[in-house]
Amino acid sequence: MKKLVLFCLGLTLSVGASLANAGSCEVHYKRTACKGQEATAYRKCNGEKECNKDHDADSVAACQDLAVKACANDRFDITKSKVITAKFNGKAIKSASGKDDFCMDYANKATEFNQCPEDKK
Repeated sequence: MKKLVLFCLGLTLSVGASLANAGSCEVHYKRTACKGQEATAYRKCNGEKECNKDHDADSVAACQDLAVKACANDRFDITKSKVITAKFNGKAIKSASGKDDFCMDYANKATEFNQCPEDKK
């Protein structure tokens, strides 16, 4: 019986410690569509230009990393650009360089944004 009580206590403490380290990372997406591509570009936000997506993150740095990764764009002829902001545990956070828009720090911004057919004329 004593072993069972100790086991349950240990399990409770480990679960509590895991929950204490878990955090909520809310990533806010705002897309700009290429001309005539609004329906397709906004599909990832259920047809809306803007939406939030929730992720688990164990730190502000992990949330920042998720936000920068959300800037990735492989639909050059559909999505012109994105503005990504984030909150960690309900509090707005900034990019590693102190910007609200995490895409300002995105390494591939120049090659993945503003690549619509109308931008190449």
